[in-house]
Amino acid sequence: MTSVRKESRLRTAAALLRKDWQLYSLLILPIIYLIIFKYGPMLGNIIAFRRFVPGGSIFGETWVGFRYFQMFIQDPTFWKVFGNTLMLGGLALLFTFPVPIIFALLLNEVKSKRFKKFVQTASYLPHFLSIVIVAGMVLQLTAVNGSINGLVSFFTGDSIPFMQRAEWFRTIYITSEVWQGMGWGAILYLAALTTIDDSLYEAARIDGANRWKQTIHVTIPGILPTIVTLLILNMGNFLAVGFEKILLLYNPLIYETSDVISTYLYRVGLQSSNFSYATAIGLFESIIGLILVFSVNAISRRLTQRSLW
Repeated sequence: MTSVRKESRLRTAAALLRKDWQLYSLLILPIIYLIIFKYGPMLGNIIAFRRFVPGGSIFGETWVGFRYFQMFIQDPTFWKVFGNTLMLGGLALLFTFPVPIIFALLLNEVKSKRFKKFVQTASYLPHFLSIVIVAGMVLQLTAVNGSINGLVSFFTGDSIPFMQRAEWFRTIYITSEVWQGMGWGAILYLAALTTIDDSLYEAARIDGANRWKQTIHVTIPGILPTIVTLLILNMGNFLAVGFEKILLLYNPLIYETSDVISTYLYRVGLQSSNFSYATAIGLFESIIGLILVFSVNAISRRLTQRSLW
């Protein structure tokens, strides 16, 4: 009986494939891309458990077990970069995640379509700037003779070397992240807002709800599935933070607060050519990210009955 069902399903699948083969053929290039650039490189993770010698086998020479993971955890730099990563990831989640939601809610209340379109367009633009350009702008603005110090010296008479003081890095980094991602991040929420049934607002108004109560009881529940989905996806990059931007902004004077796992991995792997050790660090970071995604997904399923799977 089971074999009959399997055969029936195979015939149905083959019939669907023949019927819509043009649509399924569109999947070929994305699948090839994923195999070559996403799944294929995963094989290289094996050198996290093997000693890699430049010029030797690309899969390493000898098995060393968890030696490189132990080295990383026992490394005095580990707790510093791990702490900085958690701090920057937490601050980014705390500020850059809710700001697009608030921005979308505020933009949704704007009645003038022309002004709304102008604000939307202006807020999208920073997202399309290259990270190199954004980092250059940040460095120029925070330079000793930059625009920000022009205002600071006007009121206090002194200048602050922002990028030479470790205590300023987190503020500068998070501010630039909010500025660059606020408009782009609001797109999905604005799209989700258009799907809310107008009759719900009408019913709320009949019940005497003002705009604030309509937002709390209609708008936010309406976009909650989108918020949950994006939160879970963001957790996957929690430890990766903004590697490129940090690499372009930081310098040895502010390593105390700016050095994260990704930048430490870059120095170990590409500058010191210790590829096995760097792979172990990258694998450690990925495993923590995977655990976070599963954990948040499970918590969300239990608390809100919404999850990615």
